[in-house]
Amino acid sequence: MNTKLKCLLLDDELPGLSYLKLLCEQINEIEVVRAFNDPEIFLKEFPGMEFDLCILDIEMPTTSGIEIAKMLKSKPVIFTTAYKNYAADAFDLDAIDYVIKPIKIERLQQAINKAIQRNNLNNIRTKHIRVNTDKGIALIDIDQLIYIRSSEIDSRDKTALLRDGTRLQLKNISFDKLFSLVPSESFCRVNKKEMIALNTVYYFSNDQIITNIYFQSDKPFLLTLGETYRTGFISKING
Repeated sequence: MNTKLKCLLLDDELPGLSYLKLLCEQINEIEVVRAFNDPEIFLKEFPGMEFDLCILDIEMPTTSGIEIAKMLKSKPVIFTTAYKNYAADAFDLDAIDYVIKPIKIERLQQAINKAIQRNNLNNIRTKHIRVNTDKGIALIDIDQLIYIRSSEIDSRDKTALLRDGTRLQLKNISFDKLFSLVPSESFCRVNKKEMIALNTVYYFSNDQIITNIYFQSDKPFLLTLGETYRTGFISKING
């Protein structure tokens, strides 16, 4: 079983990015999924990628690492920078660590160790998740949760389907929040409006998923696999 933290790197200076990637490849506890030197490309592609941690520079020409970290929401971040004056902003975002350039491998390893400790705490989960529904607070058995989509009435709400056919209306909850509640290796967002438990996947192609969900029909439920989410989906399916 692969227990390494999957990591994205972002630094607009290519020499610095190459050096950071080289250091990361010497640290056994992490796996570099992708290294970006363009913040715009990073912002376009990260929503469809599966990762546990992001290491990013702060000073970049089009946008700052601080602003990007806000967009990552629940994902842990390690900042790298040549400047010390951003430390307060970094820790206001609950960053894992703040590493000053030039980066030394011992210092980076220390930051990675902090990320591992936080990840281990986040992975200590109960069998149930607690969510608000239109009928009050519900405790949902994670093993019974198979499908969630944005509500057709209010996109801030979600419709959840359980294995026994029960439907629940989840109130005012984002997909990011849902992913912070469920085991990330067991669920995947497949397009802008839908996420599924991976054990419901029967077949899949480049743009479509056939599930073992039947919705009271004799035909299996089909889902569109969005381009933005395809890479993350295939990565999870392949283990």
